[in-house]
Amino acid sequence: MILAQQVQASSAIAAATGLYVRATAVLQRYGAPVFDLAVRLYIANVFFTSGRTKIADWASTVSLFESEYNVPLLPPELAAILGTTFELAMPLFLVVGLAARFAALPLLAMACVIQFVLGGANADYDNPQHFYWMFLLVMIVIRGAGVLSLDHLIRKRAVID
Repeated sequence: MILAQQVQASSAIAAATGLYVRATAVLQRYGAPVFDLAVRLYIANVFFTSGRTKIADWASTVSLFESEYNVPLLPPELAAILGTTFELAMPLFLVVGLAARFAALPLLAMACVIQFVLGGANADYDNPQHFYWMFLLVMIVIRGAGVLSLDHLIRKRAVID
């Protein structure tokens, strides 16, 4: 009787394990690519929107870099140009998933400057959301763009050729 119960319990565990393995395989195959794309689109939107705001009123942007942002080591005009360029260009690479790891790096640096340099000097820039951005950008740097990307298509074609 006890042996029969152990066999039955063992069969139930095996069935549950098999179900779990199949479910996670489906999530990995279909969910992970969609999640990777969603992360790229979200973070691209954050920075692209900021870049569009900066370019819409360039005089105000330069003024902010001169007075409020005070980025170390760079003249305000150059900091404004670089910051705006990265905010407008890197999101395009993230959206299509081309060189996504490299595109995430300057955005990660910007998020760190916003949080740790500007946030250290002005409490208005000390925002926990910046840590969320950094986490997502580090995820892109580590994992890459995922299956739904030009990076994946290029890598797949390079292996075939």
